[in-house]
Amino acid sequence: MKTRIHAMAGVIGFLTILSFWTSTVSVELFGSHAAVAAVKSWILSGMFVLIPAMAIVGATGMLLGRKRRDRLTKAKKTRMPIIAMNGLVILVPAAFYLASKANAGSFDSWFYAIQAVELVAGAANLTMMGLNIRDGLMMMRRIARPAPQR
Repeated sequence: MKTRIHAMAGVIGFLTILSFWTSTVSVELFGSHAAVAAVKSWILSGMFVLIPAMAIVGATGMLLGRKRRDRLTKAKKTRMPIIAMNGLVILVPAAFYLASKANAGSFDSWFYAIQAVELVAGAANLTMMGLNIRDGLMMMRRIARPAPQR
């Protein structure tokens, strides 16, 4: 049961961040300032889904991996604190800052600088979370492990 909860929370977290990232890129490229403000507000509301999902995936991951010492578990345990710190130190504060600036109609150089940082940090988290999902599937033997290098 813990494995299923862990997997569901991980996928929910990944898809939530992916929707934030793709919505941001789309609205920045094709939307109006009002649309950017709406997306930034929507992202803040989405934190009510993302933060619990990430807390659940972290807690269940620690429970599931506490006795495991294999390479895949070590890789997941190495990435998870980076994902968490990236989210807590960069992504959450950036979401509040960008929503505030967008709702005030202040699309200045600071807005776009923080937006760029947020997009890079979000892409980094998506990459690491994708690797964790892949490794989890390998651990469950849902996908084949790569052949050893000779």
